[in-house]
Amino acid sequence: MKLSDFDYHLPQQLIAQKPVSPRDHSRLMVLDKKKKTIIHRHFYDLPDYLNKGDVLVLNNTKVFPARLMGHRKDTGGQVEVFLLRESGRGVWEVLIGNRRKKVGQVIQFGKGLECQIIKQIDASIWQVRFNQSGSRFDKLVEALGQIPLPPYIKSSEKKSKLQGQYQTVYAKTKGSVAAPTAGFHFTKPLLIKLKKKGVQIEYVTLHVGLGTFAPVKVNDIKKHQMHSEWASIDKKTAERLNQAKRQGHRIIAVGTTSSRTLESFAGKGKIKSGNQWTNIFIYPGYQFKFVDSMITNFHLPKSTLMMLISALAGRSFILKAYQEAVKKSYRFYSFGDAMFIT
Repeated sequence: MKLSDFDYHLPQQLIAQKPVSPRDHSRLMVLDKKKKTIIHRHFYDLPDYLNKGDVLVLNNTKVFPARLMGHRKDTGGQVEVFLLRESGRGVWEVLIGNRRKKVGQVIQFGKGLECQIIKQIDASIWQVRFNQSGSRFDKLVEALGQIPLPPYIKSSEKKSKLQGQYQTVYAKTKGSVAAPTAGFHFTKPLLIKLKKKGVQIEYVTLHVGLGTFAPVKVNDIKKHQMHSEWASIDKKTAERLNQAKRQGHRIIAVGTTSSRTLESFAGKGKIKSGNQWTNIFIYPGYQFKFVDSMITNFHLPKSTLMMLISALAGRSFILKAYQEAVKKSYRFYSFGDAMFIT
């Protein structure tokens, strides 16, 4: 299967630059993957498509201010350091936005925080050691860092306001460098309404990293290697999910990250609990073990996210739906509209 099989034309003006308000007033495209039908609604209509006993699985990860702006100790030149993954004791894997980076270089950020480049891991990722760790480091990052907004968001609206909106209303466990954006559409009143209807709501955790958004650079998609991301399902959640599955209730993953978490922990129709690193790559031909349906956003062309939803609903049907979305001026990407694949 070729990378070009997941391409589509998207007019730039359809890339959402800010979320709608209230959040659940975004549009909702409802796809029936068996009947191959497309219905146009709004996200606040979601309860019309959910039944008592349905299970919504949301990713409760919380985005942390992973973008640090500093300067080189030797020259004073400005440097951006993007935190990706902690290895322990102040050692992190990072992206460094400076062409003249080298091992041994020291970068200073203010308030006494600095790091030294230890080694290069691959073409884009470097390993650094900070002079602080633990709770002290966390407090400094909260004070100095910025929530990293996607590069395609170029809105003139204040970044501080957008950064505040770049978080789900149920975010709890800090650790992501990007938000699980399918969850943006939920409001607290909508979640309460769904619970009152008898919809079961469960939370898992996957800390979103490069694995979700790294571009596919090979024409044969099977050769693409996902970066690992940390995921977790606690014991009681796993027990409730397994009970719902045994009883024949529909498992609806909210977002590709929730889908990847469930499928990473699934085996023989059953979810296990625990913590693990996952680099699961789902593309057409994959047989879902646990997920029945999905709520998701409209994704970038040729992305692993397009491949995942194509595995669930069929590539040709997804491309048809995306053509329809462009025709009807749906809003795309992180702050855009939603799709419910039933």
